[in-house]
Amino acid sequence: MSITPATLADVPELVVLINSAYRGESSKKGWTTEAYLIGGQRIDEEGLTEQMSDPDAVILKNINEEGQITGCVYLQKRGEKLYLGMLTVLPTLQANGLGRRLLTAAEDYARSINYHTITMTVITTRTELLDWYERRGYAKTGEVIPLQITERNGILNQPVEMFKLDKTV
Repeated sequence: MSITPATLADVPELVVLINSAYRGESSKKGWTTEAYLIGGQRIDEEGLTEQMSDPDAVILKNINEEGQITGCVYLQKRGEKLYLGMLTVLPTLQANGLGRRLLTAAEDYARSINYHTITMTVITTRTELLDWYERRGYAKTGEVIPLQITERNGILNQPVEMFKLDKTV
């Protein structure tokens, strides 16, 4: 397995992977599903292409021995902090250490570009996910923000709030 920067050629495969891990029936095979909170798709090709075209952003991808993308993480420079989002692992491979390896790769990337704080948001009711990040050194900042998304990125089944988390790397 190798973790490398994704390219625009990877967009179609990444969209399928990200949607499979966060939304719909396939996401329920793993523990990162948001399907009970948010309906619809998580991302589309146009939106992911926009994100990847940002010169301040990168997606790191994991490729298995067969050349399939099995995980990814989105990173974007935001002022003095590096934002981490869409940490994604193929649902059938979750809980096997790939998420941890992607998180470590994100932290290594942050240091390589001289960023020393990673920030992220996590849905407040996702206690198992919050616990996972906290075990890896991320801490709640005390800031809680409402999740606001367009239908392009899903349909909220109820109001959703997010904790902001930070880690010095």
